[in-house]
Amino acid sequence: MLNSGRSRGSSGEWEQPYWHQRGWLVSAGFVLVLLVIAGFALVGGDDDGPAGAASGPTPSPTAASDDGKGAGDGRKGGAAGRPAGCRTDDGDQAKPTKAPKDFTWKADGTGLVPVSRSAGPRTYDGPVWSCFAHTPMGAVLAAHAITDHLSYPGWREVVERQVVPGAGRDALVASRSQQEDKPTSGKPDAGGYAGFSVLSYDKKAVTLMFLLRGPNTSYATTSVTVKWHGGDWKLAPDPDGTIYAGMAKVTGTDGFVAWEA
Repeated sequence: MLNSGRSRGSSGEWEQPYWHQRGWLVSAGFVLVLLVIAGFALVGGDDDGPAGAASGPTPSPTAASDDGKGAGDGRKGGAAGRPAGCRTDDGDQAKPTKAPKDFTWKADGTGLVPVSRSAGPRTYDGPVWSCFAHTPMGAVLAAHAITDHLSYPGWREVVERQVVPGAGRDALVASRSQQEDKPTSGKPDAGGYAGFSVLSYDKKAVTLMFLLRGPNTSYATTSVTVKWHGGDWKLAPDPDGTIYAGMAKVTGTDGFVAWEA
């Protein structure tokens, strides 16, 4: 199983990281809510359904880009280095203090992922949800969508088109290839995305922290980095394929932007 995290130190509500324990290990290709299922099973017990993921209208998929693929993966591109047909409003460069007004939830397999018409994704091409705003909010939504899709069938296409090329991507493929795909139908995932915090941002790279909700109002955090590459935000694993940084338990939502339906 992949080395799934690295410690970033402790402050505030951070407790001593316990993600290195066997029960907290996750494949770097697995959806973040699996972290909740595996981790909160140790502290909160079972859950009968999705928590913290309010059902909302599913946005209609947009047409794929002119080349049928989109998302800056080396195929024909459009203006300003964006994939053909990809246009976004990139004006808001401030760190988010609230979810987008047009935020909603979109089903991805047995989970729900936050999406926004204004910040992305603007293109839905099978498992590849792409064309995110070149903004902190666009990076946040890209991180959610890309990591979530790595758990399901079609993950190889997601890795090829939405993970920064290099040793990290190769290591991720090698590790993920040893894992079974998560079913796209069946009992909904326990837990869910409760919020986020942008830790660092510039136009080339963003590191953000996910706030995950588990059973019995329990929470945990883990961090992910995305980089602007080929005209869109892409997941940036470490050279060993690590995606998630040190996971830790927190006591509440203070300091995080909450996902609210």
